[in-house]
Amino acid sequence: MTKILILIAGLILALIMVLAGCFYWLQSSLTTPKEHDKTETYITIEKGSTPSQIVAKLAAEGILDSSTPTSIYLRTFGNPAGLKAGDYKFPSPITPLQVLALLEKGEERSTRLVIPEGFTRFDIAKRIAEKFPLKQPQTEQEVFALMNDTSLIRDLAPEATNLEGYMYPSTYTLSPDATARDIIKTQVEQFRKIWKPEWTTQANAKGMTPHQVITLASLIETETGVPAERPIVASVIYNRLKKGIPLGVDQTNVYIAKMEGRWDGTINKSDLEVNSPYNTRKRAGLPPGPISSVSESSIQAALNPSTSDYLYYVRNVEANDGSHWFYSSAADFERGKAEYQRWLEKERQEMRANEANSQ
Repeated sequence: MTKILILIAGLILALIMVLAGCFYWLQSSLTTPKEHDKTETYITIEKGSTPSQIVAKLAAEGILDSSTPTSIYLRTFGNPAGLKAGDYKFPSPITPLQVLALLEKGEERSTRLVIPEGFTRFDIAKRIAEKFPLKQPQTEQEVFALMNDTSLIRDLAPEATNLEGYMYPSTYTLSPDATARDIIKTQVEQFRKIWKPEWTTQANAKGMTPHQVITLASLIETETGVPAERPIVASVIYNRLKKGIPLGVDQTNVYIAKMEGRWDGTINKSDLEVNSPYNTRKRAGLPPGPISSVSESSIQAALNPSTSDYLYYVRNVEANDGSHWFYSSAADFERGKAEYQRWLEKERQEMRANEANSQ
């Protein structure tokens, strides 16, 4: 009897040691990071896939060393019903437990669309066509045509003839299946989230419509990338409007060239002389509509300009940080402009020298 008990105890001890070894192996297998070369590859887990099919696919793709430990863990301790279909990118290195955590969280493939502040509808149409080339409409011109539908902003800006200024600049994470119409709608909806109802009241108090405020904000947006000086630029525009002086915003001439399909990257003399309601060098007052997308900062500046007697500004070449010098008198402005021209010519000479040296 004693021998039998000793034998049973030995068997139990052996079993415990085997189980302990198995547990250690399982734990080690599940927590050891695996390196792979698929970090930039989407791996699709189809709807209806069983847990064993999912694990086998990930092992075949090299995300898992082996399907066995992960399958055992799922059957004994895991949540096999919680694994979700989707398009996954797995970082490297990654452990099997981290893989399962991602599968339980779920992940859909997405495309990032970056629309910088100051982008025009021409720029936006081109970028959408480039980032979503397989969706209809496919061409830049077809995407651009969709921006003539103003139904999304008719209540806010009934006088708008297109969506320029109302597609908010931001970084959007979108489904790769998103259509151009979906994307444009998302941008307009983001603009409407930014636009506050009280801003309409503020605009009306100034004797302006929201559309005029957005138009003015677009001029500010294209004139300076320095948020702190946008209210000052706004004050210059308001001061010129009050005096009936043409605003002289050269970006409106760039916009005309883009509308007419002849923008080549350089403002030519003919661009400054063109007969267009958008030409703020020849015509006083605001242009008929916005000339770019606008940030919240520029809208705020358009509604809350600084108090000043400035009528002119020119780039601050001493700081060379995108900021400007501001002037009340034409004589002071001409001196600042001359300094800017000298600086610009020096920059051009250095550029030509660098190009010559690189050849």
